[in-house]
Amino acid sequence: MRHIEVPTLGELKATGYRYRTIKEEMASNLAHILRNKEKVFPGIHGYEDTVIPQIIHAILAGHNIAILGEKGQAKSRIMRSLTTLLDDNFPIIAGTDIPESPFHPVTEKGKRLLHEMQDSLPIHWIGREERYGERLAPGSRIADIIGDIDPARVIEGHSLASENALFYGLLPRMNHGIFAINELPDLDYLVQVALFNILEESDIQIRGLPLRIPLDVFICFTANPADYSRSGKIITQLKDRIGAEIRTHYPKTRDTGIEITRQEINIPEIPPEIKVPDFVEKIIEEITVQARTAPNINQKSGVSARLSIANYETAVASARRRSLLLSENLGYVRLTDLGNVFASSSGKIELDPYRDEAVTEYQVIMKIVDSAIREVFLEYFPLKKYEPIFDEIAKQVFTNGKVEISDGMPAPAYRDILKSVPAIFDLLSDRNWDASDEMLASGIEFIFEGMTVNQKLSRRKLGELISFKSVDVF
Repeated sequence: MRHIEVPTLGELKATGYRYRTIKEEMASNLAHILRNKEKVFPGIHGYEDTVIPQIIHAILAGHNIAILGEKGQAKSRIMRSLTTLLDDNFPIIAGTDIPESPFHPVTEKGKRLLHEMQDSLPIHWIGREERYGERLAPGSRIADIIGDIDPARVIEGHSLASENALFYGLLPRMNHGIFAINELPDLDYLVQVALFNILEESDIQIRGLPLRIPLDVFICFTANPADYSRSGKIITQLKDRIGAEIRTHYPKTRDTGIEITRQEINIPEIPPEIKVPDFVEKIIEEITVQARTAPNINQKSGVSARLSIANYETAVASARRRSLLLSENLGYVRLTDLGNVFASSSGKIELDPYRDEAVTEYQVIMKIVDSAIREVFLEYFPLKKYEPIFDEIAKQVFTNGKVEISDGMPAPAYRDILKSVPAIFDLLSDRNWDASDEMLASGIEFIFEGMTVNQKLSRRKLGELISFKSVDVF
């Protein structure tokens, strides 16, 4: 909802404006969205039947919320999307230290201005983005969140018992707005205690001064479930005051993961154009899916959606580098480009501390890549249907001794491979991958890699050169 922006309180009253608390405002705007069958949180995928209904229930119930999930499960995105439930603009008293509605002033200064000026009280309008504040818990102090005595104001002569001596933290500055804290379990105990009042009584106390400031704030926390449930990390009374705990999860389907990756990638748009075949997109997402169940990965840490995003960007960058070196105007991502994803995967995957120490991070990641290729390859070419063709391809590779490809090989050169291994054409034509040299090159690499992980061919890598040989003797 957008209100008519008028400069004084009297004119605001004349427009018929009605003051609502932040939770009433969010619930009312959410009800309007639901009634009109609109999407509640655009840009958030895979939560339509799980997480989002829980958030809707919490907002309609007027609850503060804690979003619990592992890394890369859109917790921060959800928090920031809550601003879509706020009005486009909101009237506050001009000249106060914190946002105050002219219909509900909370500080002595705001009340005094209203009493003195009545309907001529100046109004300042703020947008929805100005009504959202977020703080990372580690290192946050009471002064950062709640506020403290301002020494400069005391020196100016203001009494220590006066509101005029205070410096307000981020929480009171979000009055009539949304305040979010990331990684709640890392919040200092003293700050957790200071939050008791705001969650239960909706007011704050600073430095034990004999004053209370009733705030109108919607509060949202995020946390890792393992840390949140660990004894001693969060004071029990604070948990008790949080209205709803909402659990997030990783995408339940590969297609949802691909949709998220396409939305989140941020690659510089420079020539030449690079296209990503659908099977490469599926492999990149399947790498993340496989990592979430791999035995050598620390599953308590989780595997973020950022793994798919970074690997996608790296694969495109690798293909663009090849196209630039070959002076091509169009490039396709190939399977050889996935050989470069170690750099973008390392750091996003935490190895199991109890694994065999002889197994390196590189070996773990490359094994996951092979597992992803196997999974996707069998979806395109089931063994039961295509095994006779695989055997014929292996026989032709054996006849040729070996087939070599490299990361920098130009696309037309793959036509020579097709001449020496003609049986591969049946697989390419089945999927219409023979329409262009670029797509044909990507398809041939996929077939060779797929046959390798299904033990029909052997593979040897030496730098950027890859040699494929038959594992059988014909």
